[in-house]
Amino acid sequence: MKQSQQTTLRAAVTLVGTGVHSGDEVKMILHPAEVNHGIAFLRTGLSGGLDRLIDARHLAVTATELCTVIGDRDTGAVATIEHLMAALSGLGIDNVLVEIDGPEVPILDGSSAPFIDAIDQVGIAVQGATRRYLKVLKPVRVTQGKAFAELLPNDRAFRLDVEIDFPTPVIGRQRKAVDLSPSVFRREISRARTFGFMRDVEKLWSAGFALGASLENTVAIGDDGIMNPEGLRYADEFVRHKLLDAVGDLSLAGLPLLGTYRSYCGGHRMNFSVLEALFSSRSNYAIVDAVPRRETGYAEIGSMAASVLAPEMH
Repeated sequence: MKQSQQTTLRAAVTLVGTGVHSGDEVKMILHPAEVNHGIAFLRTGLSGGLDRLIDARHLAVTATELCTVIGDRDTGAVATIEHLMAALSGLGIDNVLVEIDGPEVPILDGSSAPFIDAIDQVGIAVQGATRRYLKVLKPVRVTQGKAFAELLPNDRAFRLDVEIDFPTPVIGRQRKAVDLSPSVFRREISRARTFGFMRDVEKLWSAGFALGASLENTVAIGDDGIMNPEGLRYADEFVRHKLLDAVGDLSLAGLPLLGTYRSYCGGHRMNFSVLEALFSSRSNYAIVDAVPRRETGYAEIGSMAASVLAPEMH
């Protein structure tokens, strides 16, 4: 699959499941979309029979507490979009309409793997338009206490370097760095599941979160270790899931990134904040057309030609 061309799905595919925070059952259909459509959510099932179209862009983000939410909760929103967005971005899919009849993307097994399985059922179609990339020109950085997130120039790849540090021996300090490509995403990132601490469960429930969480979709961390009987999928599954979240959140740039992302003790809020910092000045980035040297996704970028900034990117 040539990453010099835009892509979409070959056919529509349906997923049904429960929202990890809302606990609501939801039906979601991934539809093929035309060139330059990008990723957008069609929120149905709203009061009054109205539907709402929400572009998957950083400008549509309205909440980042425990998950990423786009749209307005009063008129129609979609929560926990990051695992689906990571799957689409990780596989290099540019144009999809996500029709969803509930307030939250289904959690399924807590990773991106079920979304990839659904996409593989119908396949990916190459379209007759050149893919565009968002190239980081200047370093941007956001901090919050000891935590930070930054985007740096990188002419060759979209590289992610994520580090976490939890004060528990079950997790501790973990770091993972990859040059993103479809094969790397499938092999090293896609199966990493969301995780949470059992000590926080009652507090989350009282705040209206984690109402659909279970050992089927969340790695549960107790005082003495992992509570899931099957254990971990990767020895460092925790940092790999944080990396997965970053892929999904950063895809809200609207175009695949050409740059290096680094974070320490980051999360949804900082992923969103670093995009805000990137778009705060037109001198921080450029939109480029790129032709890969080899068919390896984002990791090998050859010749580039600068193009005009699309107005909606401001």
